[in-house]
Amino acid sequence: MDAGGKVVRGFIFMLLLLFSIGSRAHPPGLSSIYLQVEPHDIAARMTFALQDIEAFAPMDSDLDAEVSDAERDAAKPSIAKLLSGQLKLSLDGQAILPIEPGKVGFDEQNNAHVDFHFDLPEGGGRQLRLKSQFLVLLPEGHQQQLTVKNADHQVIAEAMLSREHDELALDLQSTRLPSAFATFVDFFKLGVEHIVTGYDHLLFLFGLLMVTHSFWPAIKIITFFTIAHSITLALAGLNVIELPSSFVEPFIAATIVYVGVENIIRGDHPRGRHWLTFGFGLIHGFGFASVLREMEIGNADFGILLPLLSFNLGIEVGQIAVASLVLPLIWALNNRVETAWKFLTACSGAISLMGAYWLIERTLL
Repeated sequence: MDAGGKVVRGFIFMLLLLFSIGSRAHPPGLSSIYLQVEPHDIAARMTFALQDIEAFAPMDSDLDAEVSDAERDAAKPSIAKLLSGQLKLSLDGQAILPIEPGKVGFDEQNNAHVDFHFDLPEGGGRQLRLKSQFLVLLPEGHQQQLTVKNADHQVIAEAMLSREHDELALDLQSTRLPSAFATFVDFFKLGVEHIVTGYDHLLFLFGLLMVTHSFWPAIKIITFFTIAHSITLALAGLNVIELPSSFVEPFIAATIVYVGVENIIRGDHPRGRHWLTFGFGLIHGFGFASVLREMEIGNADFGILLPLLSFNLGIEVGQIAVASLVLPLIWALNNRVETAWKFLTACSGAISLMGAYWLIERTLL
């Protein structure tokens, strides 16, 4: 077998490897804790993806592979009990406990919200410490955005918690505000991680770039994708437009199927590819926004702007880094007559099959 054929087989192997390690495309790995510190009590809200909760508080009581509204309601007490034992608060070294069982609610983004209230002792206190023990039980790499606000709704502390760093100590009498730079870095890293591990977004972009032969057509596709998903990421992050994940995630899978099939039917240089990229990129932006929703960042005040900007910038940097690695190989194969058609059809077929799998998983399974 010639060198070109070996490279084509290498691309197929890479796609199959992505399929095997990322069949769900968006593994649960994000959650949030929000604290509102008042003079006499603390209100806490914990938000998790349902997939993270189901492993410890099973909801499918009749084992029919579907969770009904009644089953979710029945699981609320066990969810509240689970999380009340995992969120530890102390004030000046003394543990403070919830004054009532947590109140559990669900949203259309497949998230569970649990609200707690903690009484503060007379006279208050100074040193507040929070420990999120639930992180030890979750998969490696799970991150938890912690936001603390005072009675005037000012953010007095922000942190990205992880299994290795699951605590925050806070001086309630300090007037220092959290560093904007630290927030920027946290969400920038989150954006990079999301695109690098977002296998469905990467396959969509890879399928689009497979028909390019040089720098400028690739730049046009990447630019139109960036503009499109930045628009809907901003609109969704600011709660201007909201689409349920039950629609967005299957549609993203369908875009992958379509691009792969179009590559095979229309062949090289399909006209209007950048406009197709823009249209489908709008839907992918709602997929990116789901990360901020899982972390309860999508509120309508100005606090969303910095996380939104840095998260989107992280996505772009990760996207460009991945493209810079694969594009030289794509161009080398596309510019060789003996490998161009084999490369296009084989990889496009594999991409469509993976998209079809995700489409079935997100609708029928």
